[in-house]
Amino acid sequence: MKIICSTNMPFALEAFQTLGETRICEGRHLTAEAVRETDLLAIRSTTRVTRELLEGSRVRFVGTATIGIDHMDIPWLEKAGIRWCSAAGCNANSVAEYVTAALLTLAVRKGLTLKGRTIGVVGIGNVGRRVVEKAKALGLRVLQNDPPRVRQEGLTGFVDLDQLLQESDIVTVHVPLEKGGSDPTWQMANRTFFDRMKKGAIFINAARGGLVNSDDLMAAQDRGIVSSLVLDTWEGEPSYRTDVLARTDLATPHIAGHSFEGKVMGTVMVYREACRFLGLPANWKHEPLMPPAPVLRVELAGGGRTDEAILHEVVRRIYDIEADDRRLRAGADEDVRRRAAYFDELRKNYPERREFPCTQVHLTDANPALTGILRGLGFA
Repeated sequence: MKIICSTNMPFALEAFQTLGETRICEGRHLTAEAVRETDLLAIRSTTRVTRELLEGSRVRFVGTATIGIDHMDIPWLEKAGIRWCSAAGCNANSVAEYVTAALLTLAVRKGLTLKGRTIGVVGIGNVGRRVVEKAKALGLRVLQNDPPRVRQEGLTGFVDLDQLLQESDIVTVHVPLEKGGSDPTWQMANRTFFDRMKKGAIFINAARGGLVNSDDLMAAQDRGIVSSLVLDTWEGEPSYRTDVLARTDLATPHIAGHSFEGKVMGTVMVYREACRFLGLPANWKHEPLMPPAPVLRVELAGGGRTDEAILHEVVRRIYDIEADDRRLRAGADEDVRRRAAYFDELRKNYPERREFPCTQVHLTDANPALTGILRGLGFA
């Protein structure tokens, strides 16, 4: 059996070589010729899985080590009899930690108190649920919107999009990218969307770039509707627009879900599904290969600082979102091809980032309630 795995999948070689001859390839540049004699593909979102790529090949299984599947032509795969899977939920906690880091950074920069403000979370799937948990730990009032889940599961306690946009000081979107169906999300954050938002709100997109109409977003900024902007995903990425970049408070290269744990679990989930497809036991284990976290313990004194400042310092020791922002801005070349290549390079060579539960935090001379907040955010 011949297997191709994309780069940026930790332990992919170790896992999949137990199943067959395995090669690691740059996912964005996979060609029909490269996969023609391949039986199994394990990829990430940079690979467009289409008829043009796979028709005439031996591929019978495609697994994406990501939660999103908009880079895969699912109807064609199913018509062609090719089994597919995604790694739904693998990096949900990573994205929620990214949103936490962004909010604390903005709070410190702008002198904001988060407690008591309202955050609207659009999309309450694996990621959205984790964002809700962390938002509540920070003392935010949370409004949740997810029409498909309300219809399918009869859930209560959700609000419609109009109410969420009108009442939220912060709006963060965590929906899949859908161009059709009963709940299309393509370009959902458009003029109409922003016109309904509370003036002076913070807007965060760490889901998919195609959810946002960039021109309408910038127009909303001009009208004072969006006061602060955090973008991890970009319309047209990796060829993002520099005029949009210039308008952001925090800008990162589609890495919200790139924690080490999230990427490892993406590999693990695709490997296990491949084993099920092949009718083989999933004997390979990733746990013995996991390295210790670079920061095992943080000790910090309150020193009369605000809760936001202390929490920001703790989170920054684990994940410095501003460093990601600086790296992206450093490559904002006028040439679109060089800019796109740099964007991809940042993702490919992303430094190891570990999740909050890997680190113990000990605070002295600080508000005792902060310990409970830190536990709510996931710290040990």
